[in-house]
Amino acid sequence: MANRQDLDKKSRWVDLLSDEDLVFIKRFVLASGSLKQLAGFYGISYPTVRLRLDRLIEKIKLLEDEQITSEFERLVRLLYAEAKIDINVLNALLAAHRKELEDK
Repeated sequence: MANRQDLDKKSRWVDLLSDEDLVFIKRFVLASGSLKQLAGFYGISYPTVRLRLDRLIEKIKLLEDEQITSEFERLVRLLYAEAKIDINVLNALLAAHRKELEDK
């Protein structure tokens, strides 16, 4: 059986998701994973729900990725996963951050 510290580490990503993400996950589970049913609930198209799910999956992967040790890098990658910045901005920010770290 896992100890409490292991459980906390495993559930960390849940604590870092927005309330909106958590509601989406809850509705997804209650819909038995039916994206069609979820699309009907939200009143949006199936591809839009699929995109929302794909972005949420990417966010969870980023939150769980132990190879990302920089909180700055994690943050900008999350912003990209949420479509708040584009790939060019992501790459420019990461390049500037790496250069700053190298200069130190």
